[in-house]
Amino acid sequence: MSLKDSLRLMVVDDMSTSRGLITQALDWIGIRHYETCNEGATALRTLAANPVHLVISDYNMPGMDGLALLEGLRSNKSTQRIGFILVSGRMDAAMVQKGKKLAMNNYIEKPFTPETMKACIERVTGPL
Repeated sequence: MSLKDSLRLMVVDDMSTSRGLITQALDWIGIRHYETCNEGATALRTLAANPVHLVISDYNMPGMDGLALLEGLRSNKSTQRIGFILVSGRMDAAMVQKGKKLAMNNYIEKPFTPETMKACIERVTGPL
């Protein structure tokens, strides 16, 4: 069984269009075991009860942004080792620096292609 056949992910984004673009890329890559969530607080509760291998989260969400979600994941023993990729249309140095302090595994800017999403994921997981 290849890694992409066993890898479990969660996509967190408040915009259905953005979630759709990420899941289309996952489908193209051949990753089938993923779920989606439209806001950070619900994702955090879901992941605490049922951790996944990797979270791909938008930065700009109401309530709990992507870095607050990452901080919540890292502060919980059951979720602290989950891989984390931050997605943003406007990545700045301060955001990247804060993400690195919180042990963000990688990040990708919008717009992205399925190929660049695959490369981004592989920098966290290894070859798919």
